[in-house]
Amino acid sequence: MRRPSLPFALLFLLLGCGNKSSGVNDPGLTNDAAVDTGVPPVADGGADSTSRTDAGGEDGSATGYDGGAGPASLRIVSANLTSGGSQSYTPGEGIRILQGLKPDVVLLQEFNYASNSEADTRKMIDTAFGPNFSYYRETGAQIPNGVVSRWPILQAGTWTDPQVANRAFAYAKLQIPGAHPLWAVSMHLLTSSGTNRDLEAQAVVAQVKAIVPAGDYVVVGGDFNTDSRGEACITTFGGIVSTAGPYPADGLGNDNTSGTRTKPHDWVLPSPALAGLQVPTMFATAGGGVSAFPAGLVFDSRVYTPLSDVPPVLATDSAASNMQHMAVVKDFHLP
Repeated sequence: MRRPSLPFALLFLLLGCGNKSSGVNDPGLTNDAAVDTGVPPVADGGADSTSRTDAGGEDGSATGYDGGAGPASLRIVSANLTSGGSQSYTPGEGIRILQGLKPDVVLLQEFNYASNSEADTRKMIDTAFGPNFSYYRETGAQIPNGVVSRWPILQAGTWTDPQVANRAFAYAKLQIPGAHPLWAVSMHLLTSSGTNRDLEAQAVVAQVKAIVPAGDYVVVGGDFNTDSRGEACITTFGGIVSTAGPYPADGLGNDNTSGTRTKPHDWVLPSPALAGLQVPTMFATAGGGVSAFPAGLVFDSRVYTPLSDVPPVLATDSAASNMQHMAVVKDFHLP
């Protein structure tokens, strides 16, 4: 359902003159743990931890940021959008959705594509986001988590999930525009019980409190497999991030994110300072207006209209075989 149209001038102002920021076009910043760029591991208590540094633009700022001419837009998306029989992005429906949403930072689950080689993973990133994006993907996992970023990844790695062996919690410290870096944590919690999900949440909260400096932005998100907004794990996450509503929803007002649209499985939870910078999620429409979603968007290609706002998404993409989750989108303006 299309939201009320606003003048293009207002869109221009609210979105900070568009998504101007572009990441580093540097194949040495792929941030895949299997790639050795000559940077030694960082000892931070996690696994697969690597440091990646990049000065950004020629003036030392993040590449593409204009140094203060206006607010920089930041779109964060949580995405478990695999389809087909192998928990993979290879079939393409999830990639089309990500192309249409145009995120700046993605908390990605079931991060599998083709052979999972560095070359194939780089191809997926280039196709879904562009060659200027960096990524971190955990290694040695059946259904790995990862973080994709328009801006340089300064540090990345994994924290152990104490409840499951086939994936961990993937984190990345991002050099976003402005004075505060962003720590993005991508996770895929268990379906087994709310008790186990709370134990996983406790592990993440402990790591964030131990490692992330005060004043840095944090976002945790991904596929939590939660049955309700009131689960214990959400209360636990409330120790480090803002968990209160209103919640992202589709054009019909449905904020559930499971494939059947009956449960709130997927989340984007910013720290309080970042939450204070949230703005409506908007998409430009033909004729110079916008479609606006005040609290963020749960994207379902079967519901969103018009799909011409988000090419190349097809109406059938969210109904693809084994597409069990919807993307969650939140937008922010960075001072």
